[in-house]
Order: sequence, then structure tokens, then C-alpha cells
Amino acid sequence: LSSSFSIPSNAITKSTLTKQLRELENDGWINRQIYQEIPPRVEYTLTELAESFVPILEQMKEWSETHLC
Repeated sequence: LSSSFSIPSNAITKSTLTKQLRELENDGWINRQIYQEIPPRVEYTLTELAESFVPILEQMKEWSETHLC
């Protein structure tokens, strides 16, 4: 699973985003790759644990579209 995205600046504070990403990393859901570039760049990818959860999320989405929308 690969995607690239940006978050609107008014959607979440940088400190909140950083905290959430660190929690996801500590819990084993994402990997963080830091690139020593100017300006600094960081990429996040899903771990095998997170990848294994994607089908469950897709089923939950399908169920909600059928029953809640």
C-alpha cells in the first residue's frame, strides 16, 4: 500500500500530528524513514500489522455504506 498525501494546515496542529504518528509508530502500525536532506523529509509506511488490518477496514467501510448511508 503506497500513497502520498498532505494534510490541510488547519486540519490538525503539527504537535498533535507528531504525537499521533509517534503513538502509531510505538504501537507497531507505521514505520518512519528519516531522510537527511535539506529541507528534512520523513516518510511513513504501514507495517505488516497495519497491512493485515486493511481488509478489515475495507469490510467495515462496505458495511457502513450499506447500513448507515
